Amino acid sequence: MDQTARGWLVYSLTNSALQLGLINAVRGIPMIFFGAVAGVLADRYGRKIQLVLAQAINFILNILLATLVTSGRIELWHIYVTGFFAGAVWSFQQPAGQAMISDLVDNKYTLNAISLNSAGQNMSRIVGPSIAGLLIQFLGVGFSYYFQAGMYVIAIILTVQIRLPKTPAPVKYTPVSEREPFLTSLRQGFSYIQAHSIILALLVLALTTNFLGAPYLSLMPIFAIDVFHGNAGTQGLLLTMGGVGAIIGALAIASIGRRHTNIKLLLGGAAAYGLCLILFSRSPVLAMAMGATFLSICLCNMYLAQAQTIIQTTTPVGIRGRVLSVYYMSNALMPLGSLLIGALAAAISAPWAVTIMGLACFLVVVVIAITAKDLRHFGKPAKVEI
Repeated sequence: MDQTARGWLVYSLTNSALQLGLINAVRGIPMIFFGAVAGVLADRYGRKIQLVLAQAINFILNILLATLVTSGRIELWHIYVTGFFAGAVWSFQQPAGQAMISDLVDNKYTLNAISLNSAGQNMSRIVGPSIAGLLIQFLGVGFSYYFQAGMYVIAIILTVQIRLPKTPAPVKYTPVSEREPFLTSLRQGFSYIQAHSIILALLVLALTTNFLGAPYLSLMPIFAIDVFHGNAGTQGLLLTMGGVGAIIGALAIASIGRRHTNIKLLLGGAAAYGLCLILFSRSPVLAMAMGATFLSICLCNMYLAQAQTIIQTTTPVGIRGRVLSVYYMSNALMPLGSLLIGALAAAISAPWAVTIMGLACFLVVVVIAITAKDLRHFGKPAKVEI
């Protein structure tokens, strides 16, 4: 909902593709600076309390922005400031919430849990954009932010009721000792990633997705209004199709059950994702664009769920929060990628900007598939010479 409302608000105030990219870039800046720190805090002080605090601050930010809009005092800089703080809060919320998954379930169910959690989160891609579009159309942007604030109240209530087991299987989670130097804890996370080529390759894959692929979503207002000659409902419809694809992709991966992740499916899905972006950008009618959006997000959710499963199940529990924080730091590149795609859209048009980014995404995945030998052979039984 925030993506729909914030993008619509910026574009209605400025009518600028570059501003759409800038507002998303501003959200990415704090993720870069605070992401790794958030992982250390989650490992050191506990993940649940960090998640609840982040949700509470998000509630305050939404109330503030809603009040500014409904009172008629909203200015562009307000959107930028609240966007910056929303990015900072997100950088603390995601690694804490995702690391809790493996605290609650056994390793053999991690893929199912991550996929189902992703499906639950992505319900917002179906319900959120549709509700936001309707609220913006009939009641205004301000009321959509009041609605979002209410959703955070519900999230806080539900999170508080979660009871983490004292001894999660298969190993007990013990927060990092507060006597250990903070920078030492931070450095351990990066050292672990550098020493494990599979995790490093998966992080590069996530980086590619968030920098070159996902930013096309920030241009939805342009496609809705200028390309398909629609309105806020058109934008919500496009994003809703992405939400449907996200849920179907997550449920499809969850159906794998206790089997190991499929590396061919992971890499193939990542490559096909880039091709779907090209198809979206070249779509002459809304129906084709909706189908391309559905496929792109479905594939994206499938391979990222597998990537995160590999990271969670191969990373020691005591350092998992730090490694996942770096994984989610890659999401900071989505707003920065939005700045790039916004600049390209302003220079050569939105459709061609998405075409270029989709092709670049595809080519990078091909390079990773060729060069990352350890990743290609992950999960295969070792050959035994007789």
